[in-house]
Amino acid sequence: MLSCKAIGELFGVKGEKFQRQYKHKTSGFKQWNQQEHAQDWLLYPKNITNQLSIDEVCLSMGELYTILTSKAGKGKKRTIIAIVKGTKSDTVIKHLSKLPKKLRDKVTEITLDMAGSMKQIAKKCFCKAVQVIDRFHVQKLVSDALQDIRIKYRWAELDNENTAILKAKKEGYVHNSEILPNGDTRKQLLVRSHSLLYKNQINWTSDQQERAKILFELYPEIKQAYLLASNLRNIYNLKIDKEIALTKLAHWFNDIEKASIKYFNTVLKTFNVHYNEMINYFNNRSTNASAESFNAKIKYFRMMYRGVRDKKFFLFRLTKLFS
Repeated sequence: MLSCKAIGELFGVKGEKFQRQYKHKTSGFKQWNQQEHAQDWLLYPKNITNQLSIDEVCLSMGELYTILTSKAGKGKKRTIIAIVKGTKSDTVIKHLSKLPKKLRDKVTEITLDMAGSMKQIAKKCFCKAVQVIDRFHVQKLVSDALQDIRIKYRWAELDNENTAILKAKKEGYVHNSEILPNGDTRKQLLVRSHSLLYKNQINWTSDQQERAKILFELYPEIKQAYLLASNLRNIYNLKIDKEIALTKLAHWFNDIEKASIKYFNTVLKTFNVHYNEMINYFNNRSTNASAESFNAKIKYFRMMYRGVRDKKFFLFRLTKLFS
């Protein structure tokens, strides 16, 4: 995917001039029937299918847009259904309600994250669709809680080390940090354990296995939290019916309650709020991966143009490619 400027320069034409010619003469931008309201909303009703995804994306300068996409489009033509400026539910609902109700009622499933605004939008605009919270957002919530525990211990060790160094200076001797069997200090151990805590232990390298063994011996709370996160991942990876998943998740909730880990209390409350939408994943094992993948394409497209200076033309090019 190349910018007009890059294509022009490739053929010995002044890039900026070629870009202007394309925009004003050959692209069809001037005849675009949605140009007047493009920066606020864009709708493509013909692309509505049974399964949709809704997510937010940043176009430029931190400005967020809500994007509704069709899973059937697979990130190619006929993928974009709607682009609405902002994430405020009332605004997005107002514009999505312009899509024909007959088409909206055909939607049977919509995947989304745990944002309250997205749930409200889906409920109001696609009232007959089953909402499915993306499994990866659920797992990320648990992983973030695990990483917060690691960071808590890292700050504690950093504070202990600084205190010991200051004490050594005051009393006139050199402080030597404890070196663990794998060559790490405690502070380094906690920093270097970041990536291994995201992985399944069967995918650890030999160095990571050694580091994890030391980490779990020194910080049992991290081990307990890691096992809880791994158990949730294992439940999602199983190809099981919804009823079986309900039972397994109920046991997992009990394990969290027994663990009494402070950082997992918020996880438990969040799960209680979104429980029904989370369980719906086991109906068709649908995720929001298509939306996340499409967002990555938009970011790459934005990078190719080195940012978004002309927002209307950027949106025109985006919809020309993906609607």
